[in-house]
Amino acid sequence: MSTKVITIDTQILKKNDIAAQENRDIFKQHRILAINLLSSPGSGKTSLLVKTCSALKEKLRVAVSVGDLQTEADALRIAGAGVPVVQINTGTACHLDAHMVQLSLKVLPLAATDILFIENVGNLVCPAEFKVGEDMKMMVLSIAEGHDKPLKYPLMFRESSALVLNKMDLLPYMNTDMNKVRNDSLALNPKLKIFEVSCTSGAGIDAWATWLSGFRS
Repeated sequence: MSTKVITIDTQILKKNDIAAQENRDIFKQHRILAINLLSSPGSGKTSLLVKTCSALKEKLRVAVSVGDLQTEADALRIAGAGVPVVQINTGTACHLDAHMVQLSLKVLPLAATDILFIENVGNLVCPAEFKVGEDMKMMVLSIAEGHDKPLKYPLMFRESSALVLNKMDLLPYMNTDMNKVRNDSLALNPKLKIFEVSCTSGAGIDAWATWLSGFRS
């Protein structure tokens, strides 16, 4: 007797893909550019979003869904930039899935949103595998994390449309080989757009924000 085996992972991903398509339809209906922002913990995702929202909000209508295991600390920081934001607490889940994002859409002003940033849970593995209906994934990497991350976590770099190298102000104090970071990242994804920024000094933020604006010009 033959037996058909469907792994739990396959079932979970299939169910997630259905919800992701539903989200994608919602974004298309409202003409929203949805960006899934990925990184490890402590890379500066939230700081980048605060700076980015401040830079964009006079030109474009921005909203944010923030994923984290607990607390609403990140959402409160982003709200200080004057944009609509909702916190998604995942409990023990190490990533956002499409259904979680779908729930957040019910409380955001979608009709008054041009760009939706989805700040995923800090993790360089799981978030790369789960689509949430985004138009593109973008990744933040702190240079303090070292130059080995592209080769250690290749899927994240392959899946992303842009890589923001953050905390460039720390470079004089780091042994990070920036050429290796760039070369390894581009070897994995030749179309990857790379930005170098410092959320502390503000360097590079304008170029990053201008590039984002081009998708809704």
